[in-house]
Amino acid sequence: MNHNDYVKAAYRSILRSDFAEAITLFEAAIAASPDDAEVRYRCSITYARSGMLEKALEHAIAALKLDGAKPEYRLHLQHLQALQLVQEAKRLLEDDAAESLNPYHPITLLKEAITLDPLYGDAYVWLAIAHSRMNEHLQAIAVLREVMSLHPDDSGLRQLMKDLQKSLQNYIQ
Repeated sequence: MNHNDYVKAAYRSILRSDFAEAITLFEAAIAASPDDAEVRYRCSITYARSGMLEKALEHAIAALKLDGAKPEYRLHLQHLQALQLVQEAKRLLEDDAAESLNPYHPITLLKEAITLDPLYGDAYVWLAIAHSRMNEHLQAIAVLREVMSLHPDDSGLRQLMKDLQKSLQNYIQ
């Protein structure tokens, strides 16, 4: 089979929700045509949807190196990098021992994630949570307002806003 046949078969697998098979087929397409940036990009997307961020990043970087003129490759890579930063920040926020090392490090990571992907709502939510944990409730509320402007109908965000406002009131008293 040539690389286009593998890609077609990968898409058929995706339509059947068989992402593991799709990844195998994309990898075969890459082996058959390693300089095809589009196949690497599609493979990266499939890895990302399967929760395999490291492999998704690897292929996104390769796609961008092969064809840096496509803005969608750069945007995809930036989104994956933002995902990685948010995952690291979440890990630090959930690790009590990490808090004593540098409690502001998660905030730095989350701000960088937002810079990379300003539409990634989870980064804003986690940044608001990180600010709140540092008793920076006004900053938390400001960040949450930003994400609410991106997702005005999200009831979970409205509830989080109420919680943050309550935390601010408790902190002031």
